[in-house]
Amino acid sequence: MAFLGTACAQHQGSVRLFQDCNSAGYCTDQLGHVSSLGNIAAESDWPSYGRTPYGERHSPLSQITTGNVSKLQVAWRFHTGEGAPDFKTRSPTALEVTPLVFRGTMYLSTPIGRVFALDPVTGTQRWVYDPQIDRTTQFGDFANRGVALWSDDAAVADSRCSLRIFVATIDTRLIALDAATGTPCANFGAGGTVNLRDGLRNRPGFASEYEETSPPTVVDGVVVVGSAVADNNRIDAASGEVRGYDARTGALRWTFDPVPQSNADSASATWIGPNANRTGAANAWTVFAADPVRKMVVVSTGSPSVDYFGGERKGRNEYANSVVAIQAATGQVLWHFQTVRHDLWDYDNASPPALVTVGVGGRPVDAVLQGTKTGQLFALNRDTGAPLFPVTERAAPSSDVPGEEAWPTQIFSSGLPPLSPQTIGRDQIWGFTSADRDACLKRFDELRYDRAFTPPSTRGSLILPSNVGGAHWGGVAFDPADEVVVVPTNRIAAVITLIPRAEFEATRGRATVGERIGTEYAMMHGTPFVLKRELFLGPSGAPCTPPPFGALVAVSLRTRQIVWSVPLGTSEGLDKIGIHVPPNIQGAINLGGPITTAGGLVFIGAATDRYFRAFDVKNGRELWKTPLPAGGKATPMTYLGADGRQYVVIAAGGDGKAWGWSDEVIAFALPHVEP
Repeated sequence: MAFLGTACAQHQGSVRLFQDCNSAGYCTDQLGHVSSLGNIAAESDWPSYGRTPYGERHSPLSQITTGNVSKLQVAWRFHTGEGAPDFKTRSPTALEVTPLVFRGTMYLSTPIGRVFALDPVTGTQRWVYDPQIDRTTQFGDFANRGVALWSDDAAVADSRCSLRIFVATIDTRLIALDAATGTPCANFGAGGTVNLRDGLRNRPGFASEYEETSPPTVVDGVVVVGSAVADNNRIDAASGEVRGYDARTGALRWTFDPVPQSNADSASATWIGPNANRTGAANAWTVFAADPVRKMVVVSTGSPSVDYFGGERKGRNEYANSVVAIQAATGQVLWHFQTVRHDLWDYDNASPPALVTVGVGGRPVDAVLQGTKTGQLFALNRDTGAPLFPVTERAAPSSDVPGEEAWPTQIFSSGLPPLSPQTIGRDQIWGFTSADRDACLKRFDELRYDRAFTPPSTRGSLILPSNVGGAHWGGVAFDPADEVVVVPTNRIAAVITLIPRAEFEATRGRATVGERIGTEYAMMHGTPFVLKRELFLGPSGAPCTPPPFGALVAVSLRTRQIVWSVPLGTSEGLDKIGIHVPPNIQGAINLGGPITTAGGLVFIGAATDRYFRAFDVKNGRELWKTPLPAGGKATPMTYLGADGRQYVVIAAGGDGKAWGWSDEVIAFALPHVEP
């Protein structure tokens, strides 16, 4: 611990009244500020999903710059080996992990919950842990986006499990591992494991109805875990409680249910109807952010079950589709801000929140940033949840579906520009051939479309942005130098049709496709309807909305304007998933996150064309790209190796579907400089 102590002592002058540094890498001063060692001795590391618990995804490293990024080359490749017959799974897997680097070791996880420790300079394996999940189970989003690290300050330095790795497996186990050996910490739960299905209000009806895909978040000695709940199966789907567990023992500390169960909670009055309190989901499935000084965790919640019919859960449905600040020690809700009223569009808050500091009225203010599938960017006061920039509540279209009561107003972040198109006119309908455009126009005229927040209907409703986003689970990155937020977005529309159940049963035999790119049917048990969800495509498979189909957008929080917006990806490879457009069309469907660096760069994979790219954060100019074996459907990371080189790493795993499939994690660096 001498190294960490020395680093903090050197930092004493800039944080004033230095009081304490802990081995998790944070310095605290008497004024209550926290200074990450990422900005001092550990700036070489990437110890959390978003580099720090705050989730801003910015690295202070600047060895790789706008001037030399074009010289990046592969430094090493690591194969998880999960393409081998021994690891065959019933459904396709998605290697979407963001590796962590801390104290000279890289830690990463795989879709089947295996955890690896690697040498970050060579990619050589040091150890592997296998939780032995049942790979014959039909999981839904078969992914694991990473692990969490926690240093126990009460433990003897370098003793067993003094540094712990927490992994939440797809089959809903929370496991604590010793970071040095990869073996379970026996004093956590039962032999190192807590079963996350225990104590749920609504028990899962089948294995894939309740899963874990995101890393846990650890703050104030508490491991906070959400869940991924299958959409649109039944109104009383598995419940979406967020829970906090003691990081040492695994004991349950608290539970937060986004569907309020107590009349003493004022939010319960916003859930109306005899079945409203039985509603499931409203779960928090994305990555959380934490504020170690305030000792709170910020959670983004999703839509209640079912997504597209709310007749059994009338009202605003507060806590669902919200940003919620929770006291880590107790589970007390400190504040919440709802981004969508009575969700009927699958507008989950899928993007992880980012905790940043921005200038407002000439003074620094601690904020929470939240990108949404609706293509909005909200900036909230971290202490109160109040918007820092104007937010308006506007009239929204009413529903014509029997039994449904769409909420009459919706939320818009009017003080910041929209991240993606909010509406489309008939003159904007697109087709790369005249026949395609004619067919798209005919379909457009047949659909219900009342601009933003058009409710689902039995004739079919056009939804823009679609359920994919707008801003999606890739989230945002924040460049503190210029207070710029970088966000990947999708710009295609979806068509939502509610089919009366009797009509559907009469024509039964159509396959249900669990694919976000394609057509999906879902039963929505407990409602009078079956869901049909599809992208708004022409007969050739090309989108009816104009290109670019995906974009990378930078927003200045100083000017509150879009600094730049550039197509993200190209049409290359779209034909493999049935979308046929000319090869020169820019902008691809994308899922995956960005990072920024002090070298003036944005790194992102994400696009279906399977390239990894670097952009200039000042102007959005693409400076470098390299092909990947499969789509980089993940958030990259960067660190300084013991050899003095800055590395940039991405999981190039695809998803076994539209993004292809691979088991590779790839590191890039500048060429060695000969002495």
